[in-house]
Amino acid sequence: MYDAIIIGAGVVGCSVAAYLSRYEMNLAVLERENDVAMGSTRANSAIVHAGYDPLPGTLMAKYNVRGSMLYPQLCKKLSVPYQQIGSLVLAFSPQEDQVVRDLYDRGVKNGVPGLQILTKEQALAKEPNLSEQITSALYAPTGAIVSPWEFAIAMAENANQNGTAFFFDHPVTGIEKIEGGYRITAGGDTFESRIVINAAGTHADQVNDMVAPHTFSILPNKGQYYVLDKNQSDVVHSVIFQCPSKVGKGVLVSPTVHGNLIVGPDAVDVASPDDCSTDREGLQFVVNQAMRSTSKFQLREAIRNFAGVRAHSDQDDFIIGPVEGFPGFFNLAGIKSPGLTSAPAIGEDMIRILKENGFSFSPKDQVVETRDVVVFHNLDHQQRAEMVKKNPLYGRVICRCETITEGEIVDALHRPLPPHTIDGIKRRCGCGLGRCQGGFCGPRVQEIIARELGIPYMAVEKDKTGSYIILAETKQGGVK
Repeated sequence: MYDAIIIGAGVVGCSVAAYLSRYEMNLAVLERENDVAMGSTRANSAIVHAGYDPLPGTLMAKYNVRGSMLYPQLCKKLSVPYQQIGSLVLAFSPQEDQVVRDLYDRGVKNGVPGLQILTKEQALAKEPNLSEQITSALYAPTGAIVSPWEFAIAMAENANQNGTAFFFDHPVTGIEKIEGGYRITAGGDTFESRIVINAAGTHADQVNDMVAPHTFSILPNKGQYYVLDKNQSDVVHSVIFQCPSKVGKGVLVSPTVHGNLIVGPDAVDVASPDDCSTDREGLQFVVNQAMRSTSKFQLREAIRNFAGVRAHSDQDDFIIGPVEGFPGFFNLAGIKSPGLTSAPAIGEDMIRILKENGFSFSPKDQVVETRDVVVFHNLDHQQRAEMVKKNPLYGRVICRCETITEGEIVDALHRPLPPHTIDGIKRRCGCGLGRCQGGFCGPRVQEIIARELGIPYMAVEKDKTGSYIILAETKQGGVK
């Protein structure tokens, strides 16, 4: 019997696993997809929020501010791209000037450091490409950007190195209360655990309802984005928000840690928690709103559109804690924005939550807390030469857009929790993130995966289970 099973390998589940793996616990993570970070974690704004938006006294405020503090050191230790570039919330009217002042007061109460209210002139001096229509702005120096999927993968790899087992392609289909814990059916297998931690994201209400009474509903809400080429990254140098409304933090314009510009999202309720489709109407709304902030970006430089689904719930706050009447069953649900920012703080706090509910564990004597990842294009000429001398695979560039080498791909395939899909490599190394979106490097990545994992070339998938690229072999020996 496991001490604890975490359901969901998104950024929240992986963060919980990483922190709990530092204790003497027999841990496992069950994930419905074939890799880490396959849901909301890989499709969001990639912002580490400063913490001025949540209402004081809420769980969102508590975990947002603490998570923002944890990110810099965690990302440094785990070799995850992170940049503290600051954020601005723009006002366009006297009414929105008051919203900016309210956000400032809220942030001060939440303990956000360094907040400033800027005049129009001060904001334009900081970001010259902003609209001349702005009237004031809230500046948060601790606002930051991160690679959300790389952060989740790093936390998962860290947890795995500290003994946590991961089971992919294991959707949970049943949970039964048994003596001393729970019996979980997932992916055709049966697991037993003293503790169950529900971090199933947009499916968290379904998981809860398998064993406990229905007390909350997830109301999936979709957001659509543009990703623009790297030649647009100088349009702004901070995260640019507009004043928030009841439906969210509004459309933003922001650099990314990979050197692109991201524009979005909208906010539309959808029927399915898995609806990641994009549509012209939503994308046009994104453009129209973004151009209120700045008209300097060029849509002809768009290289990708995508959509993600937020785990909104019918509650006003995060749903975190034990389920009444079901000892050992814990919900981490309704983790909408600022969920990415809050994830490490939730993970850190989980051991306290368990202890307060009768589950106590001793810290391990030795744990892994660091991760080294070679990013070839970040090295100087001398460092590159040394890497190629050690391993000639670093001298072969596979992804020309992002300058990703075969050595980096092979490294990813031999790290903990190795991927077996082309997009799994993209999330770890960046192959396919650039202008051609994998058009050049995709087949070469496929060859490397097949070779290194010892699987047939045709068995390599694009992304989710069943997303085969090559469906059949022709009589002439070719493929189609």
